[in-house]
Amino acid sequence: QVQLVESGGGLVQAGGSLRLSCAASGRTFSRDVMGWYRQAPGKEREFVASINWSGDNTYYTRSAKGRFTISRDSAKDTVYLQMNSLQPEDTAVYYCNAGSRDPGRVGKYWGQGTQVTVSS
Repeated sequence: QVQLVESGGGLVQAGGSLRLSCAASGRTFSRDVMGWYRQAPGKEREFVASINWSGDNTYYTRSAKGRFTISRDSAKDTVYLQMNSLQPEDTAVYYCNAGSRDPGRVGKYWGQGTQVTVSS
């Protein structure tokens, strides 16, 4: 059974940092794009960042660029999201996504989500 398990969420003050992790099991995603999405209360799930299989190419939504860094350890099938300079508008449930080889397509696998809350 394929599983994506996120960790690292929590409560942080504005300007603080958090590092999210997503560990995959059940199959390897070493050749797939891995990414992060988020969903704030009352809003649709939105793309945050993704990384290709080799780690050479990364993609960010405009609000994440310059503050967030996505990385991966393909040997461990794990993807990370380092989030700095967090703001209250970053508050959301963050989901890991994997299973696509195309950076423009959403993968079929999702994690259960990890809550990130940024207080002002």
